[in-house]
Amino acid sequence: MRLVLLGPPGSGKGTQAARLKDYLGVPHISTGDLLRAEVAAGTPLGLQAREVMARGDLVSDEILLGMLKDRFSRDDTRPGFILDGYPRNLAQAAALGELLASLGQKFDAAVQLAVDNEKIIERLAGRAKAEGRADDSPESVRHRLNVYDQQTAPVIAFYREQGQLSVVDGVGSLDEVFGRILEAIGR
Repeated sequence: MRLVLLGPPGSGKGTQAARLKDYLGVPHISTGDLLRAEVAAGTPLGLQAREVMARGDLVSDEILLGMLKDRFSRDDTRPGFILDGYPRNLAQAAALGELLASLGQKFDAAVQLAVDNEKIIERLAGRAKAEGRADDSPESVRHRLNVYDQQTAPVIAFYREQGQLSVVDGVGSLDEVFGRILEAIGR
């Protein structure tokens, strides 16, 4: 199964992706983790990304797509994968579809974890307190939610138009949300 998890920061994508990885037996690919690993390993794409990040710029879609192409070429992704944190915009969604088609792989589903913004702010405030994360202050979270809404709304519409989107209530116990995801993907 080739699955994309969509949802704002704090919606539980990473937590649910880890559970889905074990259940489905496919790798969980976080583009943030992938980027950090490529930079640490000093790969050609990692070196390009390091230069971009050193300037304070965002890593280009082209570099991220190159990293994904390399990652999808590994044997463990043959049966599928769970993408978390990508695609973040319409160009990335289209590029992902083209990349998979070029590799002879089909895209299966996008699952959006729907969580009210105030619930997200509450969740992340708890995480900020527990983990000492400055990026989870209420002001920072509101900004990140606005950016998410602006950039990801077209991605959600794209997958909805393709008939590949399921919206799942992301509020409840971990088991409840996990069960909803499995039902949405027919497992």
